[in-house]
Amino acid sequence: MSYAVGIDIGGTKIAIGLVDQSGQVLAKNTLPTDHSVPPSEMVDRIAAAVKQLATAAGIKEADILGIGIGAPGPLNTKLGQITEPPNMRGWWGFPVVDSFKRHFELPISFQNDATAAALAEKWIGAAKEADNFVYITISTGIGAGIYSHGKLITGATGNAGDVGHLVVDPTVGTCVCGQQGCWEYVASGTAIARQASELLGRTVTSKEVFDLALNDREPEMERLVNQVFRNIGIGCVTLINTLDPELLVIGGGVSQIGNPLFNAVRDYVAHHALNPSGRNTPVIPAALQQEAGLIGAAALVHLNY
Repeated sequence: MSYAVGIDIGGTKIAIGLVDQSGQVLAKNTLPTDHSVPPSEMVDRIAAAVKQLATAAGIKEADILGIGIGAPGPLNTKLGQITEPPNMRGWWGFPVVDSFKRHFELPISFQNDATAAALAEKWIGAAKEADNFVYITISTGIGAGIYSHGKLITGATGNAGDVGHLVVDPTVGTCVCGQQGCWEYVASGTAIARQASELLGRTVTSKEVFDLALNDREPEMERLVNQVFRNIGIGCVTLINTLDPELLVIGGGVSQIGNPLFNAVRDYVAHHALNPSGRNTPVIPAALQQEAGLIGAAALVHLNY
């Protein structure tokens, strides 16, 4: 049996796992992303955790095909660098691939985290039968992985799919990227919590907002959530009109709201996609959820990306 190491780097935590050729996670661990230390020290900690996992599982380095790394963008896969992710400023310009090479002589693959998650959904998740689909993650921000004509579309530097910065409503406030009204500024989990907190005059989480809207039927929160669902639909229609996928797969924390979200988005797509066939595009939940990034990072190795 051959294994791959999957490493999913995030702003709050880093998931590490050993994944076999069938996509099963043999062993995994998570580390908090410590922003008080240099990223090179975090790589030291990750490398130590990988070696501990392998030793505990009885796996020798000779049985490991390689290491796959998923990380938030912007990044540069050609240079092996994390360039300027907004919530990881201490990592800007960090040569993450070269840093891991200090610890391992294994091949290293590196892609955007949403791109890696899309590959996981293709490999063993909700998109196994699709050759043209978009995986959308809606959580702290919004990102996407694009799979078209039977392969990942990564772009020149690995940043294809940074759809959170499509402009949806330029009449509202300024996104972290400097544009007005980006998709993630109006429809991410962060956006939901921010807008609701402003309306209510107190700090609330996105989960609390959905509870207030869908369970308590609080009118102001209902209006907000309906607008968020509409904004998610607008982004989905933009992707359908641009890429003509056969399937949209939605994951991330906001997708956990389930049917209210998916029914609203399907309805919007059915009414507003340009092409009649696009109006019938299935919009379905991701299958892998919290492990998509980890499995996707390992898939970069197992599927030779």
